[in-house]
Amino acid sequence: MTPEVIATVMSEEKANQCEMFKVPMERISKYVPNANTKQAEDFVMKACEHYRRYLIRQRDRER
Repeated sequence: MTPEVIATVMSEEKANQCEMFKVPMERISKYVPNANTKQAEDFVMKACEHYRRYLIRQRDRER
């Protein structure tokens, strides 16, 4: 192991260092009943994407 290799490994982002955003399933279940964790995550991500597109369209209309 050279100092360069050590520096490269130390500078990499580790899995336990990435930021996480957690929402209790109880809060999501009223929007996606009977969904498992993966389905609920997919639903939330699609909702975020849809809302982002909506905000962009709103901003473009104001110009």
